Amino acid sequence: MENPEDKAALARWLDDVGAPGDGEKPEIERLTGGSQNELFRITRSGMTGVLRMPPAGADDARLDGLRRELRLLAALKGSEVPHAELIGGEPTGDVLGSPFYMMQSIDGWSPTGSWAAPFDTDLDARGELAFELVGGIAQLSKVDWQGRGLTGFGRPENFHERQVDRWLAFLGNYRFRELPGLDVAADWLRANRPARWSPGIMHGDYQFANVMFHNGTPAKLAAIIDWEMTTIGDPLLDLGWALLGWDGESPKTDFYVDLEGMPKRSELIAHYEKISGRSTADIHYYLVLANWKLGVVLEKSYAALVKGDRKDEKIETFGPLVLDLIATAADLTTERTEGV
Repeated sequence: MENPEDKAALARWLDDVGAPGDGEKPEIERLTGGSQNELFRITRSGMTGVLRMPPAGADDARLDGLRRELRLLAALKGSEVPHAELIGGEPTGDVLGSPFYMMQSIDGWSPTGSWAAPFDTDLDARGELAFELVGGIAQLSKVDWQGRGLTGFGRPENFHERQVDRWLAFLGNYRFRELPGLDVAADWLRANRPARWSPGIMHGDYQFANVMFHNGTPAKLAAIIDWEMTTIGDPLLDLGWALLGWDGESPKTDFYVDLEGMPKRSELIAHYEKISGRSTADIHYYLVLANWKLGVVLEKSYAALVKGDRKDEKIETFGPLVLDLIATAADLTTERTEGV
């Protein structure tokens, strides 16, 4: 949005959605941090929002992905789920040449390798962040997705029956090395699917890096962010994903953020159950699946790096991390078998 005409077009659209400042042209500031889409801060008459749109030349898959995010945020509007509430969206591309949506600006911070003060030194305060993290995904699991118009947003039918074969096929497109424990965990997952589960909104990549907290104490979740992987599936997989930073009951200190001071894993699981109303009796399955699936997903980026298609110091760390995730998944199947 660098053409002056964009300001006029955006001003007309803001008028149409009832945003403050009728007739005024907005101030537009490009933001950093968007990996899949471009981000802009939009300011007009005391209102501040963040506009998200695909970059110029984006393919149909990227455009459709943004439209899915718009549909999801429209469904979440007014819910108890902490999120940047939707101001409005334009799915056709007629206004700015590409579909976009605008959401409220969140004044807060996101853990991306370190904790903001005082959580960097106050371990008691830091522990509350984990309860807030788990509480957010528990609230999301309670949303009446059908009542809010998300029928057809995903395919919950046979969700668990599809998982192993789907991700093994995905891996087959780029696999270049042995991944010890891959088949052990895959066989166990096929044999230990949950007998009963209830579909719901599943974020798909739920972790500290994909939430924002309000500034200061006490710890309070401000917003769940980055909805690109969201679908209708099994929300308990999000819980397993959120607990990847725990080794048994103990939080890891060598995770991408230091989890020292965090509660025991069982405390977080009980917290999730209390808020969500969902049984976590099969949580071991979800922990195996989360480790195994993340290993498969990260291997794609690492394979591209080894092939020479990309250079990234962060992705270099995926090499041993993938092996550790797959091995952990396999080890967890043994623990379950032995009743540990």
